[in-house]
Amino acid sequence: MAEFQSGRLDWAALRRSSDLARFCFISLGVMLHATNETMLATVMPALVRDLSGVEMIGWSLSIYELGAITAGAAAGRMISYLSLRSTMVLAALLYALGAAICALSPSMPLFLLGRVIEGLGCGGLMGLAFVSVERLFPSMVWPQLFAIISVVWGVSAFSGPLLGALFVEHFSWRAAFVLFAGAGLAMACASLIILRGAALRIGLAGEDIPPPFPVLSLAALATGVVMIAAAGVVHGVLAATMLFALGITGLVLFFRLDARNARSRLFPSKLFDWHRPLGAGMIMVGSLSIATCSFFIYGPILLTSLHGISVLTTGYIIAAESIAWSVLSIAVANLRAANERLVIVAGAVMIAAGIAGFAYAVPAGSLPLILFCALLQGGGFGIAWPFVTRMVVTAAPEDERTVASSGVSALQRIGYATGAALCGIVANEAGFSKGLSTDTAAHVAPWLFLAFLPLAALGVVAAVKLVRHPAPAV
Repeated sequence: MAEFQSGRLDWAALRRSSDLARFCFISLGVMLHATNETMLATVMPALVRDLSGVEMIGWSLSIYELGAITAGAAAGRMISYLSLRSTMVLAALLYALGAAICALSPSMPLFLLGRVIEGLGCGGLMGLAFVSVERLFPSMVWPQLFAIISVVWGVSAFSGPLLGALFVEHFSWRAAFVLFAGAGLAMACASLIILRGAALRIGLAGEDIPPPFPVLSLAALATGVVMIAAAGVVHGVLAATMLFALGITGLVLFFRLDARNARSRLFPSKLFDWHRPLGAGMIMVGSLSIATCSFFIYGPILLTSLHGISVLTTGYIIAAESIAWSVLSIAVANLRAANERLVIVAGAVMIAAGIAGFAYAVPAGSLPLILFCALLQGGGFGIAWPFVTRMVVTAAPEDERTVASSGVSALQRIGYATGAALCGIVANEAGFSKGLSTDTAAHVAPWLFLAFLPLAALGVVAAVKLVRHPAPAV
C-alpha cells in the first residue's frame, strides 16, 4: 500500500505498487458487464429470427438484471469467506459459462438460462470492482477510482451496441457471445496470475462477522419479476392478471423484508416515503427507470421490421443515448448548488418528453426525430442523476448513507428488470404474442411507449416533490 506523507497519498508510490495494477485489472469486469448488457439490443433482431420467441424478448433483460442484482449483493459477502482471487475466478467462469450457453442455444428458453448465468457472473465482477476499492485503497483516493470505473462503464456502454451490430452485419450474433465466453475464460486465467498472493479476506471473528446474505428478500424479488414477465406470455386474461398480481405482491414483499433486515438491507429505511426527500428521490429513480426500457429492448427489432433500418444504425442511436448521458453528466458536474433543483426537474421532463416522442417517431421511422428522443432521454438522465443521488444520500440518516448511495443504483437495476418484464406484457398484449411481422410490429410500436407515459409523469411529479423539500444538511 502506498504510504501517507503529511496526510496525503503518495501517488508515485501507488503507481509503483501492485495495488493499482490489480484495481485496473479488476475494473475490466465492469467493461465485460456494460458491453454485454448494451450489446443485446442490436443482436436481438437476428437472435429472434434464428430462435423465434419474440414474446420473450423482455425476459432477456429481466433475468439478466436479476442475476446481476443477486450476485452484486453477494460480492461483498463472498469476499468475507473467499479471497478476492478465488471470487474473481468464480465470477469470470460463471460469465464465460453463461455466454457459451447463449452462443450454443438452439432455443429461446436455453438462451434465457445462459442469460441468468451471465447475469450472475457480470454482477459478481461489477460488485467486486467496488469492493476492491474499499479493500485495496484508502478513502482519500476513492472518488478518483470510482471516476475510473465510471469512465470504463461509459466507454463500454457506448461500444456495446456498435459491437453487437458489427457482429450481426459481418459474422453472426452467436459469434458475439463466443467472444464474451473467451473473454470470461481469459479473465479467470489472468486472475490466477495477477491476483496471486492477494488474500484480501475480511476476518470472521468478533465484530467483523459479515451480515447474513438476504436470501428471502432476493427470492421475493426474483419471484416478483419472473411472475410479471410470465404474465406477458401466458394465454388468458385471468391467468395473466393473477400472475401480474403475484408479481406485484412479490415486489412489495421484497421491499418489506429488506426494511426488516437492518444488518443486510439493500436500501435505507422509509424507502418510498413521499413526504421525505429520500422517498421522493427514490420514487423518481424507480419510475423513470421502469419507464425507459422500451426503446433499448424493442427499438432495434421495431425499426428493422417496420422500416428496414439496419441494426448498425440503431446501434449508433443507442450509443448516442449513452454518450448524451456521459457528456451532460460531465457538463453539469460543477453546476452551482442554486441551479441543481431546476436541473433535476428539467432532466425528468426531458426523459418524459423522450418517451412521448418515441411513441410517434418509432412508428413513423423518422431517424432524426428518433435520435433526438434518444438524446433527450439519455441527456435527461445525465443532468439529473448526479444531483438526485446526492440529494438522496444527504437526506438519508447518517448511519444509512452508505446503503443509500448503493441503493440508487440497485433500485435503478430493479427498475430495469421490472420495466423489461412490463414491456413484455405490453408488447405481447399489443400483438407480439401472435409472432413477429410488419403488421404486429406496427401495432406494438406506439403502445410500447404510450403505456409508460403515466410512470414517466409520476417521475416528473416526484422530481418536483423532491426539489421542494428543504436542502438537507450535509
